[in-house]
Amino acid sequence: MTPSTGRQARRAARRDARRALPFLRRLLPTWRVVTGALLGALLLAVGAFAVLYVVVPLPDPNAQAVAQSNIYLYADGVTEIARTGAVNRTDVTIDEVPVVTRQAVVSAEDRTFYQNRGIDLKGMVRAGWNTLTGRGLQGGSTITQQYVKNYYLTQTQTVERKGREVLIALKVDRQRDKDEILTGYLNTSYFGRGAYGIQSAARAYYGVDVPELTLAQSAYLAALLQAPSAYDVRTATPANRAKAVARWHYTLDGMVQLGFLSATDRDAAVFPDPVEPQPATGLAGQAGYLVGVADDYLTAGGILDAATLKAGGWRITTTFEQDKQDAFTRAVHDELTAELDPAARPGTDTDVRVAGASVDPATGRVLAVHGGPDYARQPYNDALRQDNQIGSTFKPVDLAAALTAGRGSGDARPVTTETRYDGTSERPVTGAPTPYAPPNEDGTDYGSITLRQAMVRSVNSVYAQAGVDAGLARVRETALRLGIPADVPGLDPANPSMTLGTATPSALDLAGVYAALANHGEAHRPWSVSALARVNPGTGSAEVPRLPGHDPVTALDRSTADAVTDVLRDVISPQGTGAAALALGRPAAGKTGTTDANLSAWFAGYTPELATAVGLFRENPKTHAKEPLAGTAGYARINGGAFPTRIWTAYTAEVLDGTVVRSFDLEPGRDNGRPGGGETTSTPAGTTPAGASAAPTTTPPGAPAPAAGGTGTGGGATAPGTGGAPTAPAVPVPTAPRRPTATTGPVTPAATEPGRTTTAPEPSTPPAPTPQEPAQPQSTPSARPGSDRPGSTPPTTTPGRTPDPTRTAVPPPTTLKPPATAQPGSPPPP
Repeated sequence: MTPSTGRQARRAARRDARRALPFLRRLLPTWRVVTGALLGALLLAVGAFAVLYVVVPLPDPNAQAVAQSNIYLYADGVTEIARTGAVNRTDVTIDEVPVVTRQAVVSAEDRTFYQNRGIDLKGMVRAGWNTLTGRGLQGGSTITQQYVKNYYLTQTQTVERKGREVLIALKVDRQRDKDEILTGYLNTSYFGRGAYGIQSAARAYYGVDVPELTLAQSAYLAALLQAPSAYDVRTATPANRAKAVARWHYTLDGMVQLGFLSATDRDAAVFPDPVEPQPATGLAGQAGYLVGVADDYLTAGGILDAATLKAGGWRITTTFEQDKQDAFTRAVHDELTAELDPAARPGTDTDVRVAGASVDPATGRVLAVHGGPDYARQPYNDALRQDNQIGSTFKPVDLAAALTAGRGSGDARPVTTETRYDGTSERPVTGAPTPYAPPNEDGTDYGSITLRQAMVRSVNSVYAQAGVDAGLARVRETALRLGIPADVPGLDPANPSMTLGTATPSALDLAGVYAALANHGEAHRPWSVSALARVNPGTGSAEVPRLPGHDPVTALDRSTADAVTDVLRDVISPQGTGAAALALGRPAAGKTGTTDANLSAWFAGYTPELATAVGLFRENPKTHAKEPLAGTAGYARINGGAFPTRIWTAYTAEVLDGTVVRSFDLEPGRDNGRPGGGETTSTPAGTTPAGASAAPTTTPPGAPAPAAGGTGTGGGATAPGTGGAPTAPAVPVPTAPRRPTATTGPVTPAATEPGRTTTAPEPSTPPAPTPQEPAQPQSTPSARPGSDRPGSTPPTTTPGRTPDPTRTAVPPPTTLKPPATAQPGSPPPP
């Protein structure tokens, strides 16, 4: 048999054997066919890659690398807020860059830089696998690829762009030496603070030229490349600061691993805190803060990355309304700033800061913010900072959780707004994970008191117990659904003090929470950009991303949210801590908040069409430690019912002036109304001119003034006819600071809001800050300029008995005025 005949025989045998197989088995290809197909595909891929490598040229630098401005507009789409975004870049040669700086960047970004050929296949495969397995979007780009992306391409995340990046990186690596590539990368990378390139970064973060950079400084700048804005430790949140420091350590460890640095020198390195950020030009007044809120929304939401946004060329239409923004600024000036005298009281009237935000409850649009006195002088956006405890403005969250818990205190009956609790001061909380016995304001005992009455007087012992009864995990879950971010400090269900407001959401976060209550439990994440476009559509290749939708999510069922609103209306009543808001003259609901040691004071409130939060605090501009508000404007104590409520009232009155007065459309559900069908009206419609001051008129002549003020308000008794609860003695109430004005006058007894009746006010005692865990001084700055969220190491809390600040604080000088509460025109204490 010849070889040819043998081959033919073997083929025939294989054909016969295959014909003998079952039909479905014959459909499967043989291993020879599979192997041939794979080899053919591989050859085609290699051939295609070779053709593309030859055909695809090195492009010109991308047009986005040319400096352009971002244009920010008010909600009308016409009025300009500011222009920003001119690229701050000064190119340097490789010889000007210290060797340790180059080594730090290589150690942080691409440890195979000097060995790879422009791409790192192993790193790309690892990044792809991590992405596919749900470990988050991973980057496997080399320094060469990042340089190509920065200089030649765009930041868009597409397969086509990534393919071009790989091809061009291979070409660049063959045509240029490593020093040239590294120089290009260092000159085009974004480091945050508007700084492009290593020279601008050295000036922005350390005030030096690049040749003067030290080892530790170089390692920090290298660490910034991963997350430029988030890792700026001068303005980062506590979590991001920790990540930035960890990245700094990673960089130094890499230098040791690669042989660039000895272990001894590495151990001697100390983290180099950068200098304070300097404000950009053209952002004076509130403009810089508005730009910051818009930038934060775009970058935190993943709509644009920080580098693409800062490169410029965007036309950004915001949701801010100029008339409301101007009204907020005027309210802060007229109700607070005008009463400060830093020259006469430098120890108390300096560095007083206001954080504020206003949101449309129906849509979530951010209508106005107050981020500080002037961005040109203070480039920290106080509206976004997350390091001030919110005190008793958190109690509505406790109430909402209690109403949905399905069980009462000590029995199985469902909780309602009229459920009674023991209001004894310093009563140990039953069932708490750690011992906790918070005092009421001034140590006042209330005896048996309803949740409604306890909210009006801000009784700590009641809401600490109600929160534990509802379940601290449920309280936290309710807070998250309403809009408090999960990562803010102080929202720990292992610590019962959470119930009294140890959480530190920003003013914008808090405004969103109260907007959800105003919107019957339907919550929006506050948003601040309504349109995004390229300034010059014909230049640059960056695509314009679509903005997300803004559908609400149900945070609470309507009956629960409306029951909370019904209770919060009573806070704005002659006997409530928010009595100063009666001057608004229209239906409103809200809650005051004052924290331990008088470190912050808050008022958050809403009408049917507007939700606004206002926070007040003092901060040392050098150490960024919080300082007590006591002594501000010459008053011994500043409560949430004073300046914050007055600012809220003045702002809300101006922006709603001339609009139709709307009542709350409430469906609070069964058993959540006033006993006997009567309800205390908050701010009835059509009685008091906007801007008029509030003074109780239902108190008989010579009787003590009703209480008002901070969230820790104590004193008073249950209303007559509510079951014979013990009555605490009433005492005179000190007044809130207020200058005489042409519009200031007493409040006329108000007509009743439809569907509501008035009852006589209940006596009350002077307010003071909510007893909270002591806040610790901040060790780092806690606000980002512009877009970034401020927040330094937050105050810590200690389980157990919370000290009463009115008994532990240093007595104020005798020259100070009485505590500032809520009621202008009330007599001072004897």
